[in-house]
Amino acid sequence: MTMESAPVPGAGQATAVQAHTVHPPRRSGGGAQAQPGERRAVRYGRPAPLLCADALAPAVTFALVVPVSWPWPLVAVQAVAQVLLFARRGLYRMRLSSSVLSELPALLGLALLQWYVTMEVLDAWAPQQAIDWAVLAYGAGVQTALTCAGRAAVYRARRRSAARRPLSTLVVGQGPPARQVTAALYDHPAYGLRPVGLVAAPAAGDEKQTTGSDTRPLPVLGSLQEVGRAVVQNSVRHAVFTAPPEATPDGAALFTLLTGHGCRVWLVTGPGAVAGPPVGGRPDHLWGFTAQPLHDVANHPLGHGVKRAMDAVLATAGLLLAAPVMAACALAVRLSDGPGVIFRQERVGRHGRPFVLLKFRTLRPADVQESATRWNVASDGRMSRVGRVLRRTSLDELPQLWNVLRGDMSMVGPRPERPFFVAQFSRAYPGYQARHRMPVGITGLAQVNGLRGDTSIEERARFDNNYIETWSLWQDACVLARTAGSLFRLGGS
Repeated sequence: MTMESAPVPGAGQATAVQAHTVHPPRRSGGGAQAQPGERRAVRYGRPAPLLCADALAPAVTFALVVPVSWPWPLVAVQAVAQVLLFARRGLYRMRLSSSVLSELPALLGLALLQWYVTMEVLDAWAPQQAIDWAVLAYGAGVQTALTCAGRAAVYRARRRSAARRPLSTLVVGQGPPARQVTAALYDHPAYGLRPVGLVAAPAAGDEKQTTGSDTRPLPVLGSLQEVGRAVVQNSVRHAVFTAPPEATPDGAALFTLLTGHGCRVWLVTGPGAVAGPPVGGRPDHLWGFTAQPLHDVANHPLGHGVKRAMDAVLATAGLLLAAPVMAACALAVRLSDGPGVIFRQERVGRHGRPFVLLKFRTLRPADVQESATRWNVASDGRMSRVGRVLRRTSLDELPQLWNVLRGDMSMVGPRPERPFFVAQFSRAYPGYQARHRMPVGITGLAQVNGLRGDTSIEERARFDNNYIETWSLWQDACVLARTAGSLFRLGGS
């Protein structure tokens, strides 16, 4: 679909314009500021420490409570069951004020359920190792205590880390609610959210926000363009709305812009405000304000961890199985078109982060400018017969399995585009920037519905955002199956 070239020098900075000046977060250790998409940016919501603590608790409980002669594979089953039950209960969702005491009823109830099921299974399949009600109660109690201890340690470590390295945050709103929320974030750094700017209506631009113990005024961002530039320049990772987006000027567009840049969005309201049902059935708060994350399917760390693991497995298997085919393609390109079998081209990935995409070379462009700005070369007369076969069969895409293994791409996701066209399409088509909420992919929902090559960008963006908003592992499997079927129809771009 797109023109080939070497990486465009300086193209990664092509869309970085001078942003409205906002204050960067204070860092105890100094050093460079984190960029969008960096691993540190999502540390506050990373579920891995909780997963380890929750999986370890059943194993230790079995060692303390049950005889050595018990079937120890049951320990692994119990650990996996605990993690799955906790995930189903919403105990891995990111929260501003995590508390073991508020989770205690759920932890105890799920432990009792696990041990009751274990008792019934042993009574049916291994009566000689059956347990009684006293052992069930003792085991559930010990497991709950160990789970609480592990979770409390993780929460304490998170709060300390958040206070040392807070993440840049925008406050969306105006008047007393915005000032009070900003003051709470300044005065209580354990939440890990450092205000760097206020998003308010232009009429509020004369109001300098001086709150909390920090006497510096917060700059007011009055337009979507200023917000977008500030998010990029300051690596903003969170946004706090003090009113629902539908009650905020340009709220829907602002929500799409923020989530498109990978920001977590919160709704923080004062007494008497209707904030909707709490996520996961448990209330959350920010220093007395009712707080809840606004729904965005793209921000599911646990699900995306599984997606990343699946990508790594499939990419490794694909590289091994396709190695003979890739070698044959490389040889054909070398004999037909000369040196330079692999071409590298800069594309835009998740959260707008640039990366170098790999493909088999099918056409040698006249210059770098042509490669970066020419839309479609499917009918270019300079393309060799080998190049046409590779494009028609989509074999030129095989090197992108290495991009998947590196973590630049996913097997399934919105197709990556060049920075030049991303800038154009983001201005022309509402919602195009939001498709960068997810990792880009080798194939996607738009592609399996025929939207590849010279087809509607608006429709592609619509399909890509629909994929993100309805994402599931099963949907990924369906897209991969449909992609495999389309290869036999020779529908390359």
